[in-house]
Parts: sequence; C-alpha cells; structure tokens
Amino acid sequence: MADTVEAPFLPFAKPSISQAAIDEVAECLRSGWITTGPRTKKFEGMLCDYLSAPSAQACASGTAGLLMALLSLDLEPGDEVITTAMTFVATLNTIVLAGGKPVVVDVEPGTYNIDPALVEAAITPKTRAIMPVHFAGLPVDLDKLYALAQKHNLRVIEDAAHAIGTEYKGKRIGSFGDTQVFSFHPNKNMTTGEGGCVTTQDKSMQKRINLLRFHGIDREAWNRFAKEGTPQYDITLAGYKFNMMDMQAALGLHQLPALDGFITTRTRFVERYYEKLSSWEALVLPQAPDYECRHAWHLFAPCINPEVAGMDRDQLMSALKEHGIGTGLHYQAPHLSTYYHEQWGMQPGDCPHAERISDTVLSLPLFPDMTEADQDRVITALAKVLKIG
Repeated sequence: MADTVEAPFLPFAKPSISQAAIDEVAECLRSGWITTGPRTKKFEGMLCDYLSAPSAQACASGTAGLLMALLSLDLEPGDEVITTAMTFVATLNTIVLAGGKPVVVDVEPGTYNIDPALVEAAITPKTRAIMPVHFAGLPVDLDKLYALAQKHNLRVIEDAAHAIGTEYKGKRIGSFGDTQVFSFHPNKNMTTGEGGCVTTQDKSMQKRINLLRFHGIDREAWNRFAKEGTPQYDITLAGYKFNMMDMQAALGLHQLPALDGFITTRTRFVERYYEKLSSWEALVLPQAPDYECRHAWHLFAPCINPEVAGMDRDQLMSALKEHGIGTGLHYQAPHLSTYYHEQWGMQPGDCPHAERISDTVLSLPLFPDMTEADQDRVITALAKVLKIG
C-alpha cells in the first residue's frame, strides 16, 4: 500500500513575494546601498500616489510610526488618548511611551471597531487625541469620530496598521483626515519584511517625524554621503533609529502595485467563507457596517459560540492545528493584561464586548496565495471539529 501523503500545514497568513521583488532585493544588495536611500524615497513617492496623501514617511514599523505621531503632540503627564479595547497591545504601549494616559473604550459587537458613542462619553478636559483602529481592514465610522474631534478640539491618529488599501465612503484611508499610521509586517496585506509609514496633513508633524526617525539629525544620511552632499549636520532633538532600509523598500516597490489584486483575492476568499459558514450557529461572523466602504480584509476573524460548539476558542484552535490548519488570535484585549491592570487600573468588565470577542475570536487562514482547495481544507476541518454536517 502506498504511503499517504500528508497535506502541508496551512498557516493563517503568508506573504506573497514575487520573483521581481526578490530580484529587486538582490539588486539592492549588489548596489552597495542597503540602508535608507533611493529605493526608500521612491517607495515613499509611490505611497503618496497610491494613497493620494500629501506625505508618506516610511519607518521601521507601524509601532514606530504610532510612537512618533504621538510624540509630535507633546503630551504632558495626565494627558489622555482614547483608543479601542480590541487591538494589539502596541496601540496602548505607544500612548504610554509618548507620555500619555491610555483610555480604552468598548467596541461595536459586530464590527469589532471602536464605538463612537462611547468615545464621546469618555472625553474629559484632559483628552488630547482619539486613536481608533480600523480593525481587520474595516474602516471606523470616521465622520462621527472627526465630528467629535472638531467639537472638542482633539487630534485624531488613525491606527491604520490593518488598513492599507481600505476606503471609507469612496475615499482611501490616508487621503483625508488628520494622521494615519500603516504597518507592513509580513502578515499584513502588503509587506516590506518589517516597516510602516505615517501619512499626515500636518506639516509640523511631518518635520518632527523626519527628525525623530533618524537621531534628530537635520538632514538625511543618504544625501550627506552622496556625491553632491556634505557630511556636516546638526542635531535639533534627541531622536530614534526608526528609518526604513532600502532592502525593505525594495520589497515595497513590488508589493504596492500588487496590493489591489491582493485585496481582490482576499475579498473573494472572504465571500466564500460567508457563503459556506453563515448558517453555522457554532460561529458568529463579523458584520458589515451601515456605511459605504472598501474592506481590505487583512483578517477574517469570526467568533466561536461556545454554548453551541461544545468547546471554547482555545480548544477549537488546538483541534484545527491537529488537522494541519493554522489560526491566529486577534486579539487578547490589552486592558486585561497584567501591566494595564496593575499600572493603569483597568479591570475585567470595563469593556464587555471587547472582552467577549477576546475570549472567542480566532483568525482563519486568509492570504493571496491560498487556493480554493486550501480553503476547502479549512472548512472541512471546521465542520469535522464542530461536528457539522
């Protein structure tokens, strides 16, 4: 009897890297200029064009971008930044590192996005900014949030880590509003290995970020060391080492033109998930908002209904792993972590919708190089584990 060939493990996410992108990275290495240089500048220009943004400042990560944007607000002790209880911990961490106080509010149970009504209730005289997250690539109801910001004279920094290519009422995230921060981590819709960028309408913030991302030096290294440059420089503030390298940008030069195609493919797989899973009472699928948008579908993250399924989320993830199916957990509500409980007094029960999602959510495989056969493996494994059909 022939040996049975076991199907390879299917991860929940995997970057799609073209041969052209690999060749670009190799050419970058051969060029001798591998840190911030001409490829990074070209990539920033392409981002401006794609996003219809006045600026796009590439940096080492989305987290670095959030921190620099917040530092540009010159927060003082006690200043509050309102954000969502359903996000990766970096969103809260950067508020703390910038000298602010994170104030978390609950989310809409169907969309997992911050609830604007609860944002308004959380505003105090100490509030300086609102930092929403476009969860999984679904835009927050920005009209409501910007109306609140205008009414209370607040800044808005959009954590758009999931939202490159997302559109809100026909406008691309990054083309309007205050400030947006994108991530290009390998599990995002496009990648530069690690990396991110900041877009903002605020010219003073642009200047501040240019200094913060490279030691506070008043000119860029690649211009200083070029033939027409001069090596002299000045330090105007104590900055960080948050610049993007040309090796990273080399990937981005080819990822960005492919992004819309990636989103189209992701959307097709998500539509198949809805078609196959919408009648299953053991799962609760994410809901669409009541406004027009283009969802970038960075994640497809349903929640398990433990009472119907007869198991909890962790048991489901473990069982799927035994069937060769990878899953993600996006996210454990950060206000429940030890640090935010002990240092900031955040308590279980503060955000019940986010806490329910945190306890029951899992991200199913979704990436452009998936096949329908891969997706069928996911659905078949789910059905077997949940005893459906």
